Amino acid sequence: MRTETIGPYKRVILLPGEFFVSSKPIVISTLLGSCVAACLYDPHRKIMGMNHFLVSGNIRLPAAPICLSEAGRYGIHAMELLINEMMRQGARRDTLRAKVFGGSSLSGTHGRSVYRVGENNSRFVLEFLSLENIPIDASDLGGTHGRVLHFCHGEYSVYVRKIRSDHNEHLARRDRQCWIDALRRQERGEASVDLWG
Repeated sequence: MRTETIGPYKRVILLPGEFFVSSKPIVISTLLGSCVAACLYDPHRKIMGMNHFLVSGNIRLPAAPICLSEAGRYGIHAMELLINEMMRQGARRDTLRAKVFGGSSLSGTHGRSVYRVGENNSRFVLEFLSLENIPIDASDLGGTHGRVLHFCHGEYSVYVRKIRSDHNEHLARRDRQCWIDALRRQERGEASVDLWG
């Protein structure tokens, strides 16, 4: 996680596997490929947070709930870490709202990868938020482009910029390495919160 300060303004930039929560004026940014970012906020208590995560693994039964799968445990970790930190700072779970982004099928992975990473990430975040009764106010999931996100305190606006296709190969390599590392840890039986450490 990096922090930039320009005068009185602060921006936190998340990498895969990270999350950040704040009750102060701030912008939280990230760059997404097949990963997903959940932007959560409690509009009553003025607390916001974002994560950047990847659901790893081969989902062999497309109709089965991904939240109950082996791969889903990574997404559950990422979501619970974010929600628990928001609650620690004063948010209430029953007043949380969400905006979700990411889950692209980047170059060379659309429809052919047995892992279908972007599709699984999108499916996971929608299932999780539905099961937890957290309303989704906005979403931009799937497609074939990466995304740059800026989540702003105040009105809880999210600014999304699609990445040109010539940047997708870099994002695809980074995302592919993230999920390969997570699968290797899973095969060794390692449980880790820092999935892409």
